[in-house]
Amino acid sequence: MNPNKLNLSLEIILSFILCTFPVSFAGKTNFVTCGSIIKLLNSDYGSRLHSHDVKYGSGSGQQSVTGIELKEDVNSHWVIKAPTNKHCERGEPVQCGDIIRLEHLTTKKNLHSHHFPSPLSGEQEVSAYGDDGVGDTGDHWEVICSNDEWVRDAHVRLRHLDTGSYLGMSGRSFGRPISGQMEIVGFSSMQHGTRWTTAEGLFIVPKDKESHNEYAHTEL
Repeated sequence: MNPNKLNLSLEIILSFILCTFPVSFAGKTNFVTCGSIIKLLNSDYGSRLHSHDVKYGSGSGQQSVTGIELKEDVNSHWVIKAPTNKHCERGEPVQCGDIIRLEHLTTKKNLHSHHFPSPLSGEQEVSAYGDDGVGDTGDHWEVICSNDEWVRDAHVRLRHLDTGSYLGMSGRSFGRPISGQMEIVGFSSMQHGTRWTTAEGLFIVPKDKESHNEYAHTEL
């Protein structure tokens, strides 16, 4: 499918959801919840976690994951899911210390890492992996935060469960065909580039906040 047509289709779907379920709880819930569709903003570099159907030319050769400054790109949407073979209730707040998966909304691949060097900095490669949301334990990330639950405006870190590395941006940028997009890597420690917060998104409201609608959103 033409990428431009795919982006348009996603925009139509998301617009339909937001029109069908108008805002009523945006000011009543501040938690990141299971089933929510979010964009993750790197607090140190101001770019959003992004993926697309472009494979790395080295390392694993899997689908690349990058960072972009553009706010409106639908390829920066990620769905919060439970670990493989586990279940979480829609709208259930994600606890600090929980293990999650992040499924890329457009390509249905999971945020993934493994012991391959990243293409620009030689840190640990981060990719998108799997088919229709099904991957392996390399898709598991621990939410590191200082509250009981993952709070939408708070800084968090995501630690890769298999390797212990922290999701981050290296500060380096790619050339063609993804010119200007930033390298996403796994760092061995909680250093500069590893802080994240939620930006735009469609947030499922916790059950105790529900009435006629279960959605809260910020601009997608």
